[in-house]
Amino acid sequence: MPGSSGVNVEGSCGALCRTLVSQNGLQRDTADISQSVLYTSLMGLLLVADEKEPLTVGSGRVGLRNIGNTCFLNAVVQCLSHTCVLRNYCLLKSYKHEKFSKEEAKLMESFSQVLSGLWDVREGDTVVNPRQFYSVFKAAVPYFSGYSQQDAQEFLRFLLDKLHTEINRRPYVKRTGKEPQQQYVRFRISEEANAMWKKHLERDDSIIVDLFSGQLRSSLHCSVCSHYSNTFDVFCDLSLPIPKRSSVGEVTLQECLDLFSQEEKLDKENSPMCERCNRRTECTKRLSIQRFPQSPTDLNRFTTSRWSISKSTVYVSFPLKNLDLGPYGPVDCGPVLYDLYAICNHAGTVNMGHYTACCLDQSGWCFYNDSSANSITENQLQTNQAYVLFYQRSSSTATVRK
Repeated sequence: MPGSSGVNVEGSCGALCRTLVSQNGLQRDTADISQSVLYTSLMGLLLVADEKEPLTVGSGRVGLRNIGNTCFLNAVVQCLSHTCVLRNYCLLKSYKHEKFSKEEAKLMESFSQVLSGLWDVREGDTVVNPRQFYSVFKAAVPYFSGYSQQDAQEFLRFLLDKLHTEINRRPYVKRTGKEPQQQYVRFRISEEANAMWKKHLERDDSIIVDLFSGQLRSSLHCSVCSHYSNTFDVFCDLSLPIPKRSSVGEVTLQECLDLFSQEEKLDKENSPMCERCNRRTECTKRLSIQRFPQSPTDLNRFTTSRWSISKSTVYVSFPLKNLDLGPYGPVDCGPVLYDLYAICNHAGTVNMGHYTACCLDQSGWCFYNDSSANSITENQLQTNQAYVLFYQRSSSTATVRK
């Protein structure tokens, strides 16, 4: 395989991982979550081992051909191809050693082929044609059929979901009827959150979950009886609102995060039932990050009203290094720092626009505009076109709540 020379995936870690997926291993429906955690850890060790003897890859500065209003696809794929752990996972075809899903990994195979072309050490081609990958994706998600302009964030969500489904490490178990909802009222918040996360991993566990999934906590406070209740939801990206300004001006990513986590008052008509009052009451709601992912953050530039969709062109400044999400997590969790490595941009209007990508590699930042790939400076990254920001956890993070 191009770009894979110098890596021995047949080492002891790889052998042990394959042992776990043998007929007597994790494939059985009775496998418990501790085995899944062990398997995930082993795959992490395998990837770390690979990083010590890194893949031989090209520069990655290769464009993607636009095959008919597919700039949204090209921009997202370029950003994902610079998610190094995911890139190496695809180039090594590690999913073949840990796949439990009954589905064929057609989309993952075609996605990996595109990445192989982008990172080919020979760099014979300056442009890769994603036609086969897009055909497989459209067969899996017919909503994207045709040649009309699509939304990059929407494509990203569908793509990650379909890739996860194909390479899910958890064996598929058919469930009938609605499962009873468990109550964790006697647990501490952290224990309740961990129990819900463990339950999620019992069904959904893949490299996509490892890299992009986090957990949100929604806290409700009843204004009548002062009862607090919490719900926990899995997310793959943070969709941040942009503060409204009376005049055109600059806002910061931190202001978007502040607005996202701002306490919201709910009236009786829009509030859920209070567990203690057993009726709808006025309450306050606040969102926070319970489990921090390595995930993209998108700016909610497109807002939908009853009659139309509009786009915000407000300039949002964002840090390239040391974005601290700690203040938006559990109390006293400490700093949780992130570094930027890719940006998906959108220029134009709702009905007519164009997507591009800016990605960081060993040589610096590169601007990808379909078939072209050109170096840019850090000063050129900050524009009012930034739409989806890709951050990765920084190694300088002091304390991280996982």
